[in-house]
Amino acid sequence: MPTTQTIVAIGDHQPEMAEREAFPPQRFKVYTAKQLDKIPQLQRLCEEQRFEMKVVASVLPFRVNEHVIDELIDWDAVPDDPIFQLTFPQREMLAPEYFERVAQALRDELPREDFNAIVADIRAELNPHPAGQLEHNIPHVNGEPIDGLQHKYRETVLFFPSSGQVCHTYCTFCFRWAQFVGDKDLQIAAKESGQLQDYLREHREVTDVLVTGGDPMVMKTRNLRAYLEPLLGEEFDHIRTIRIGTKALTFWPQRFVSDADAQDLLDLFREIQAAGKHLALMAHYNHWRELEPAIAREAVRRIRDTGAQIRAQGPLLAHINDDPAVWARLWQTQVELGIVPYYMFVERDTGARRYFEVPLVRAWEIYREAMQQVSGIARTARGPSMSAHPGKVEIQGVTEVRGEKVLALRMIQGRDPNWVQRPFFARYDEEATWLNHLEPALGEEQFFFEARQAG
Repeated sequence: MPTTQTIVAIGDHQPEMAEREAFPPQRFKVYTAKQLDKIPQLQRLCEEQRFEMKVVASVLPFRVNEHVIDELIDWDAVPDDPIFQLTFPQREMLAPEYFERVAQALRDELPREDFNAIVADIRAELNPHPAGQLEHNIPHVNGEPIDGLQHKYRETVLFFPSSGQVCHTYCTFCFRWAQFVGDKDLQIAAKESGQLQDYLREHREVTDVLVTGGDPMVMKTRNLRAYLEPLLGEEFDHIRTIRIGTKALTFWPQRFVSDADAQDLLDLFREIQAAGKHLALMAHYNHWRELEPAIAREAVRRIRDTGAQIRAQGPLLAHINDDPAVWARLWQTQVELGIVPYYMFVERDTGARRYFEVPLVRAWEIYREAMQQVSGIARTARGPSMSAHPGKVEIQGVTEVRGEKVLALRMIQGRDPNWVQRPFFARYDEEATWLNHLEPALGEEQFFFEARQAG
């Protein structure tokens, strides 16, 4: 197989042929919970470990493809390998009492209806839609909710196209896990794009549309084009930025390189730029290992060649990246490839969060120590940031005010635009892992945003 260097050497003569030889088309093959036993590499694990995976995968969604299995996981390091932890279920992702209920139901071979009832009860206890996603983020027109839209922050509307509500592989920590368990009552998905266009016509304050999911990159280019091309016309001149949230740069970089309609996709990116819109791919990365495969780097190069920008974000996760050196290497590698580090998030209070959550104080220490290891150009990542009900809350550090040890916090995005950039303080708490675990400092009875919500 020709190397990347070979492509450069013969690129002036036969670039398309050289690229096809270097990155030949690959078949997309995926495994779900029903095919766990079909994954050859899992035979390395003992029977009890495989049973534990089956238990957890009965509650939380599981899906993995061959690229992840063959190219990203170091099977000699399993189960501690970070990408294995990122994609394969682990026993501790469920509370012991939940795990035992499902495990016993599997052992007893309960009828499907009874088994599903147990699973549904447990899912309901896992806070399937945190931060007001269903109750407070979905816009209404004439008292009726608009399916497939979220409008939490004034300038930005989230759009969930129905054909993009799946991913090439599922992350075990995903805060949108409820989208993928087959319960329509828990899904956010648009049946068609007309409602998005109608809503944007009425809301000229919106400047950014974020196409999300799932992963919009699972769609064929013709489908994505049908959603985005209408936004390029003059009537939507207030839409300045189109963002696409995706994990495909990790889980299926072939989407931008060797898939049958990869070139059409890149052409669409160019068309968006040519229409005067800024196109940003909001790429989800959790570990520097994801940027190692040659095809992943080629995907980054091709996207950047269209003029689109790639911004990288991801949560801080126990068992995967709770190490300053991992984040420093991730950010530095991203900068070298032309990717902009954007956010370090705090793991949300949903799904398997008990397995992944890191105390807020420790999260800030990891962020600070990682920042100390990179140059200024790699210090663009904001965080650690909690995407909580009132907005995005950044942990800025530990300090002392009027003799009291406190956590310094800042609202970097808010339901109320007047909250943006407002600093506030919480009592120092080494155990807290989320905003609702914190208490106001300095004698205050409540945080400023709680007073507003109460009023």
